[in-house]
Amino acid sequence: MPVETNNKNKIKPPNKRQFGGSLLILLTLLLSLNLFVPNIFGPEIPQVPYSDFVAAVQAGKVDKAIIGNERIQYTLKGEASENQTLKGKTPEKVFQTTPVALDLDLPKILRDNKVEFSAPPPDQNAWIGTLISWVAPPLIFFAIWGFFLNRGGGGPAALTVGKSKARIYSEGSTGVKFADVAGVDEAKAELEEIVDFLKNADKYTRLGAKIPKGALLVGPPGTGKTLLAKAIAGEAAVPFFSISGSEFIELFVGVGAARVRDLFEQAKQQAPCIVFIDELDALGKSRAGAGGFYGGNDEREQTLNQLLTEMDGFDANTGVIIIAATNRPEVLDQALRRPGRFDRQIVVDRPDKIGREAILKVHARNVKLSSDVELATIAIKTPGFAGADLANLVNEAALLAARNNREFVITADFNEAIERLIAGLEKRSRVLNEIEKKTVAYHEVGHAIIGALMPGAGKVEKISIVPRGVGALGYTLQMPEEDRFLMVEDEIRGRIATLLGGRSAEEIIFGKISTGASDDIQKVTELAERFVTVYGMSDKLGPVAFEKSQSQFIEGYGNSRRAISPLVAEEIDREVKEIVDNAHHIALSILDKNRDLLQSMAQELLQKEILEGEELRGSLKAAEAPTEMQEWLRSGKLPVDMVLKQTAFA
Repeated sequence: MPVETNNKNKIKPPNKRQFGGSLLILLTLLLSLNLFVPNIFGPEIPQVPYSDFVAAVQAGKVDKAIIGNERIQYTLKGEASENQTLKGKTPEKVFQTTPVALDLDLPKILRDNKVEFSAPPPDQNAWIGTLISWVAPPLIFFAIWGFFLNRGGGGPAALTVGKSKARIYSEGSTGVKFADVAGVDEAKAELEEIVDFLKNADKYTRLGAKIPKGALLVGPPGTGKTLLAKAIAGEAAVPFFSISGSEFIELFVGVGAARVRDLFEQAKQQAPCIVFIDELDALGKSRAGAGGFYGGNDEREQTLNQLLTEMDGFDANTGVIIIAATNRPEVLDQALRRPGRFDRQIVVDRPDKIGREAILKVHARNVKLSSDVELATIAIKTPGFAGADLANLVNEAALLAARNNREFVITADFNEAIERLIAGLEKRSRVLNEIEKKTVAYHEVGHAIIGALMPGAGKVEKISIVPRGVGALGYTLQMPEEDRFLMVEDEIRGRIATLLGGRSAEEIIFGKISTGASDDIQKVTELAERFVTVYGMSDKLGPVAFEKSQSQFIEGYGNSRRAISPLVAEEIDREVKEIVDNAHHIALSILDKNRDLLQSMAQELLQKEILEGEELRGSLKAAEAPTEMQEWLRSGKLPVDMVLKQTAFA
């Protein structure tokens, strides 16, 4: 957990919060004494109605009276109190009443009845009450102000608003080592040099070498960037300052810059050390784009300017190494990414098959696995999973095993956990009627048959018509046999045809279509448009990029498409439609040729709800490809007679 590393042996000064609370208690006691002590330590005087007092005067029973503005004290003739005095005297019993302001005849009544009366003597201690009435309210105000503003410690919040909010970990106390990080061997190798410099600085400085001032970790979310930064601090056993980029930004202009200065001042005092800034894009967005909230934008720019100055200004930050992480490097300001600030950009990408297996081993250390669990096989089934996804996968499998009261986690738990992460939770409570169930069955079998025939699509592992997740009434699970980093044009065409397989199956069997293909159509349109505008695979338009790169789009705050003529835009739309139409024709042709297989597999799926494993693969082996499919995969063109036939069929 975060601990303070400064001034370990110093005695902490008194907490100002305790001072404010003590002052409040003292003032409360003073007011209580002023109000209640006279009644506690003085004699208790009986209170009587004013009318009884007047009646006693007129009856000649009152001996003497002291007339005040707020009360009247009087004694009766011959009355004595129960308390005995020291000299044997028995004092007269005193009564009091509240005068009526409108009774102007009271002095005359007292004189007529020969009652001795007088005004009360002046109070010698009245100045104390006056002083308290003037002094107490300001003291109460300042006490409350100090109490609430000192709740965070370290002085009033108004005076600490510019202080850094970085969490400081003492030497090696992050609890993470390089052994806890797997699947990113290249990134670890780059960062080991930083660790070696922090441990053995003389090895580099004697040759005139300089350690990189900053290292920028770039990669998708969940790949372990923050974990790597903690591992560096844990291995090097140096203080570790951790802060998020958003913690610098405040409403008031200049606060973020002050926090940057304070952070680097603390870091210099603790050098050698590591300063880690997570989510750097919240702080370091490009200044090229216009717009934004006035004032908030100025605050962000001032904070960024201060960070640029601290990282590569006139003052040398010897021993202070900046490590930052972001999953959006394209939005960062160019001045922040140049050498001299972030000298190295280390890519922390999603792991490959070997990396995924290593990550699974790390997270499965404390999990009781059955002997049938092969982490290498699970790694093959999880392409594209990041480190956080794999950690979640292991935890989900363990939860499923515990839910079923098993002693060990078995392979079936991992398979179910993979499907949960990909497709969502099963929703058997969502009951489909017969028409919906039949439509979903033919839809999913259509995907499976075409997917089994297309190149680079991977094996069809499972077909299910059990609803999962949000809106998924069924799904077809395809697992690639190896990690792929490129797609060739025939594979893209095959992917488009596979996505259209569900809609095509509905057309062939029912002669009408449903809304179940809406997500497939969305993906098909996006993929076909990228085929033309980004990948440059169109024969007519050629290798021309019509879409801006992500960094150009963000910096310009405009349309993602380049400025093109209406004729070119029309040609792009025509090409996209032709790609989708040809893939649709091929999908219809494949399913028409395999109509019997489509119907038999759909009926079996309706009975069992799930088809998987060798049974599924054995059925799909019977699928046949039409003769024109290979030519279409190669060139994207279809015979004219086939287009006419499919158009007439539709």
